[in-house]
Amino acid sequence: MQLTVREASTLLNLPEKELYRLIKRNEIPHLRLNKSCIFNKAELLEWAIARSINISSDFFTASDIALEKLPFLSDAIEKGGIHFLAGGEAKTGVLQKIVSLFPGIRTPEQEMIFKAIMARETLGSTGIGNGIAIPHVRNPIILNIKEPAILLCFLEKPIDFDALDGQKVFTIFTMISPTARIHLHLLARLSFLLQNKDIRKVLSFKSSVADIIARIKTAENRMVDSTPKPVS
Repeated sequence: MQLTVREASTLLNLPEKELYRLIKRNEIPHLRLNKSCIFNKAELLEWAIARSINISSDFFTASDIALEKLPFLSDAIEKGGIHFLAGGEAKTGVLQKIVSLFPGIRTPEQEMIFKAIMARETLGSTGIGNGIAIPHVRNPIILNIKEPAILLCFLEKPIDFDALDGQKVFTIFTMISPTARIHLHLLARLSFLLQNKDIRKVLSFKSSVADIIARIKTAENRMVDSTPKPVS
């Protein structure tokens, strides 16, 4: 989906003047169409996540997204599970270990996912600050799965993720999705919910599985209830 400067300004909570400044300095991914600038929605979300920019809930209300037909973040996390790992080693080793935890994914597919995630990391860290990272593939891999899954992993020993705030990472979310649309939806929703201080607090204390899922469900339901439905 392509966005105008005005639409991108709304999604990023940034003034149009600031966007034009970023465009002029070539600091934000964009395309020029005749005399206008446009943005790819997926690339814009990637850019915002990498810079810990607080995105707008409007990311979920665009005309191409029907909330009631897309999965809830909490359901995807329940599918993937919450895991506690030793950590302390290099980022490569930790990510390889995490990918092996995806349910129902064979070894060849795990290797493909791992390589895609590492390729994304070479473009810039997915550490979003506050000890949290969201390593993911840039272009969703087509897998023979019916439902998305998100692994939530807590590390006993934090690792260096080259995050912008310089903090080591102790909480990692990693996802697989059956379609690009679902991938973008869940990535945007996760990024938005991680702006919630209550969610970050429950993660920082590595609370019980039941408590984490309950807090995420509550925050997600509030977000959906308060979000205007797209006009048909």
